[in-house]
Formats: sequence, structure tokens, C-alpha cells
Amino acid sequence: MYVTASPQSTGEIKREPHLKYQPFGQIPFIDDDGFILFECRAICRYLATKYADQGPKLLPDQSDLKAVALFEQAASIEQSNFDTYVGVIAHEKYYKPLQAIPSDEAAYQRNFDILNAKLDGYERILSKQKYLGGDELTLADLWHLPYADVAENVTPQLFESHPRFNEWYQGLKVRPAWIKVKELIQQSMKA
Repeated sequence: MYVTASPQSTGEIKREPHLKYQPFGQIPFIDDDGFILFECRAICRYLATKYADQGPKLLPDQSDLKAVALFEQAASIEQSNFDTYVGVIAHEKYYKPLQAIPSDEAAYQRNFDILNAKLDGYERILSKQKYLGGDELTLADLWHLPYADVAENVTPQLFESHPRFNEWYQGLKVRPAWIKVKELIQQSMKA
């Protein structure tokens, strides 16, 4: 079971019974036959391991120390050099307006400027290899998609000014699984 919340139901995730599954009152969590797991990256790693024999392999073989290290490096890049800043951009320019909350322009601009500089690092990495962790797609690449999708819509110039990043991102966003996720999100927003 995967739990989502629309802006109308956000209050529900801050109360029981949701807090029983996600103690911080956030989304998502999964209930896999009684095994409760929360936090996006943990869920992704769990599912990629559980279903490793279905679809593309999204995690490196644990016996390949260097591949694991490069994956962990890429995962850290996403969390420390992308998610932190693009999350603020998404909240200030998309989620707050959706809820009729005024944006903090200073916070937006500060994070835009930092992310703009961080994307220069992506340019250097992606000039040498196809994906962040090497030449194979991993979860570290895919973790960029949710906030990148929002950021591309509210600040397209940010990605367009970084051609290698933009080419990499454009390749990720046309993956059939991501297209299906976006369709499901659209359906849930209408419900």
C-alpha cells in the first residue's frame, strides 16, 4: 500500500492512524504485508532490491565495492547538491501558490542562485559519463525527477542554461515508468 496526500488531506497525515505508520506525519510510507517503511529513498532502495529481477537494475551489485561507492556518491550529490535547493524552489514557486500562500522571493532567489552554481558541477560530471554514478542508470538519477519536474515548469531557464544536465534530465523524464507516475499523480489530483 502506498499512501499519498493531496493538499486537502494534509491534516490527516498529522494525526492517527497515519502517525502509527509515519511518525513524522509526512508521506510516503509503504505497508508491504505488515512491513512498514517510510522515507522515500529507503522505500526506493527496498523496492529496487526486492524486485531486482524485474526491470532495469537500479542498484549496483553489493559485491562491487567501487560501483557501490560511486552509487553512494551519486546519491549524496542528489541529496546534498540538488534536493536541498530545488525543494525550496518548488515550494516557493509551485506548492505555496497552490495553497494561496505568498512566496518568499528572497528564499527562492537564494536557492535558485545556489542550485544554478551546483548545476555547474553536474555539467562537469555529465561531460565524462552518462549518469551520475557512471554509465548505468541508478536510483540516484531517478531521485531527481519529482522536484526537477516541478522546477522545470517554474524555472525552465535554470535547466536550459546547463546543456549536459538538461540533456540528462530530458532523457530521464521520458522513461515510461516516470510517465506512468505522472499520469497517476494527475489522476490523484483530480480525485
